[in-house]
Amino acid sequence: MSGYKRMRRQHQKQLIALENRLKAEMDELRLRLQKEVETHANNTYIELERLAKRHAVHTDKEIKAATAEEKRIQQQIIAQQKKELTTFLDNQKREYRLCKEKIKEEMNEDPSTPKEEKQERLSRHKETVQRSQADDEAHLLDQQRLVYDRSCRAMKRRTLVRRHEFEQEQMREELNKKKTQKEMEQALMIRQDESTQELERRQLQTLQRLRVELIRLQHQTELENQEEYNGRRQRELHRKHALEQRQQPRNLKMLEMQIKKQFQDTCKVQTKQYKSLRNHQLEVSPKSEHKAILKSLKEEQTRKLAVLAEQYEQSINEMMASQAMRLEEEQQGECQALKQQLQQEMELLDAYQNKTKAQTEAQHERELQKLEQEVSLRRAHLEQKIEEELASLQKERTERIKHLFERQEREMDAFEAESAKLGFGSLGSLDFPKEDDR
Repeated sequence: MSGYKRMRRQHQKQLIALENRLKAEMDELRLRLQKEVETHANNTYIELERLAKRHAVHTDKEIKAATAEEKRIQQQIIAQQKKELTTFLDNQKREYRLCKEKIKEEMNEDPSTPKEEKQERLSRHKETVQRSQADDEAHLLDQQRLVYDRSCRAMKRRTLVRRHEFEQEQMREELNKKKTQKEMEQALMIRQDESTQELERRQLQTLQRLRVELIRLQHQTELENQEEYNGRRQRELHRKHALEQRQQPRNLKMLEMQIKKQFQDTCKVQTKQYKSLRNHQLEVSPKSEHKAILKSLKEEQTRKLAVLAEQYEQSINEMMASQAMRLEEEQQGECQALKQQLQQEMELLDAYQNKTKAQTEAQHERELQKLEQEVSLRRAHLEQKIEEELASLQKERTERIKHLFERQEREMDAFEAESAKLGFGSLGSLDFPKEDDR
């Protein structure tokens, strides 16, 4: 496996490891936030239970206090009425004695009145006074009984009013407690949402920073590999050209030997042709001309061979010059072609890397937009949930207060109707003696 592939796999492992770590961190945060919500719910339940128990205790105390207050006031009224009755009876006795003495004085002023008549008048007066006092006493007892019954009824009404006020106070306290707990719960949910947003943004930034860094390392490695490849190709071409330069003299020597061999073969052919021509002319010419013919043919052969040798020498020189020029041109062409190829490959690599960067930036922008949309949507749902919970809580508050007032109004109407049926008028303005007045 090449180093580049190992690097890509290592980068992929780093991204996967980071994503797993971020996921574990988010799961841990969500678990902690869930525990906070559960703890708050448990605390709310405990506080409401504690409030209900406290209300029950206060209600019992209020009932006992009201009962004790009724007994105290009843005892005060009874004691006061006993005192009034005692005073009334004492006054009656005193008045009876005064009237009796007055009648005796009147009868003593008239000595002519018989004793029996005096006794009869005294007896009638005594009966009259006793009947009058008995009627007055009965009237007083009736008045006291009426006052006692009216006071007891008024005490019951005041106890009912106090109980209604106490129920209203307890309900207000309970509803306010629920509202406070709900506001605390909603504030907790908002803080948790903000904590989640902060962690999500921080995790996205961490992941994108790592991705950018890995892409930078990848591009740097690709560029280094391309530069190394370019250098290797240039060195290989340089070695190839150097080898061609070293091999050129031997190649030229071989070509020169081929040309010389062609020259030798041509010379052999011409020699054969010369011999054939010489033999033919010697056969057809007189013997006396043979010497001149041989000399002429020899000179002609020498001249032609010299011309042929010059031509072949020129061919060798031209061949060497053309081969040297062609090798230089070929090497320059190869250098230029390699340079263009490497330049094109470098441009393709740069374009690919720029495209990768642009795609990564676009991906990061999409991820950020997606996160912001999710955050906004989740916050909108949370705010809607808070509004619905507050509306539901307000509706519950209104309904419970309404039902309480309606029930209390029915109880008060029933009490007033029963009081009117018993013959009692308005009981709201009746005062009672306080405990300090005993």
